[in-house]
Amino acid sequence: MKPFLILQLRPETEASDDEFHAILSKGGLADTEVHRIRLDREDLPADLSLDSYSGVIVGGGPGCVSDAPEGKDPVEARIEAVILALMPDITARDFPYMGCCYGIGILGHHLSPGSVTKDKYGEPVGAVNCWLTPEGKSDPLMDGIASHFRAFVGHKEAVQTLPPGTVHLVEGETCPFQMLRLGQNVYATQFHPEADGDGFETRIRIYRNKGYFPPEDAETLIAMCQAEDIHMPERILRNFVARYRTA
Repeated sequence: MKPFLILQLRPETEASDDEFHAILSKGGLADTEVHRIRLDREDLPADLSLDSYSGVIVGGGPGCVSDAPEGKDPVEARIEAVILALMPDITARDFPYMGCCYGIGILGHHLSPGSVTKDKYGEPVGAVNCWLTPEGKSDPLMDGIASHFRAFVGHKEAVQTLPPGTVHLVEGETCPFQMLRLGQNVYATQFHPEADGDGFETRIRIYRNKGYFPPEDAETLIAMCQAEDIHMPERILRNFVARYRTA
């Protein structure tokens, strides 16, 4: 079978490894079914072709596409440029893509530069209520998904309006655009479909000084996340893998 290309953006090894194993576990993937690239450490192969893959999964990360170029960490700026360079081919071909959190910012920025900002809709680390839109209820990736569910979030920026050409699949109580689709196969979520309480505890400890929340709130946030019983979003990731896995 063709593997899934997993692109990771987290420079922190513990966070990157935890996210990678969560994507495998929640997506129902084996190590042999993926090609993992940590973009903080390596470039894309010069001969990379989307034809070699079943789909592309982009993880989250601390970078923000809306940050001023002169203020971006050099590693995060390079990662952003690499991902954005792939988007024209992905969107033109309607190639299977699942962007998780950072991935919705990349898609929104690609479709409408300047549409992803920190003006509104940023969400503190924690769990939020989400609802399927009428279009979401008929989307194949939502098979088995309840019309209302909770999901883990934590982001400083967000798309401010529905990007051109996209379909709104999931709305949220504080950030309206929680999941989008472009064409038939390009998906992006603002929430983390791979996340659970343990994974968010790891991220809270690692990113406690990254501006997502006051550092002194870390233990309270960990307790809140561990008290949540969130499993519905992972079905979306598993549905994506099942739909596009090739023999």
